[in-house]
Amino acid sequence: MTTLGFQLYSARNFFPPLSDVFAKLSKAGYRHVEGFGAMYGELDDAGLNALRADLDKNGLTMPTGHFSVDMLENAPDHALKIARTLGVQSIYAPYLMPEDRPKDAKGWHAFGARLQKISKQFRDAGFDFGWHNHDFEFFALEDGSLPIEQIFAAGPDLSWEADIAWVVRGGADPFKWIETYGSRITSVHVKDIAPAGENVDEGGWADVGHGVVEWAKLMPALRKTRAAHYIVEHDNPSDLDRVVTRSIASFKTY
Repeated sequence: MTTLGFQLYSARNFFPPLSDVFAKLSKAGYRHVEGFGAMYGELDDAGLNALRADLDKNGLTMPTGHFSVDMLENAPDHALKIARTLGVQSIYAPYLMPEDRPKDAKGWHAFGARLQKISKQFRDAGFDFGWHNHDFEFFALEDGSLPIEQIFAAGPDLSWEADIAWVVRGGADPFKWIETYGSRITSVHVKDIAPAGENVDEGGWADVGHGVVEWAKLMPALRKTRAAHYIVEHDNPSDLDRVVTRSIASFKTY
């Protein structure tokens, strides 16, 4: 049976304390969570140990985590300490600010090569290492190629944490890209998009199963990949209890 995790970024407006969020997730049936840089990047050893203890207390693990490109590149030892303390197995670089994004195919290819170089220390230490997409990786460049293609062409060892709803928002066919890069997919973000004009106050996102993403059809395709972790995310929920409970209820039907 596929277990479901929860990206803690989705709960950022509802903590501290994190312990309350952990208890809520555990009670709802989640068994793992995904961390993000702002919640652990500045913690000292005591803080990391306390965070791990809180996870353990609530029967949760953190097998996946987001780490900024800056930390991975410039403070890899600290990233490794965080990952080892919290039990992270798969490390994903999650995002580039608009001003940092390359403008052409050559630039995106160079960025993929940069990720490949960064990844070596982490892969040598036994971690899975990959990229987490948004929509901009699926916007065509002047030469007709896509950033996602350039990143993976230059990064042959990179895994992919596939954020399917962002693929859809990028105007791309998720089934095509699951087939193209299925061998790279080691985790999946499970999120949903509200029908046009709805949930404007939540960025147009929806609880899983309450939007337009075809999860019932997507899951059979995703289960053919190497995805070990499925992680609920909602970028801006107004009600944490709602997204936590409704999303896991929907996921159990897929």
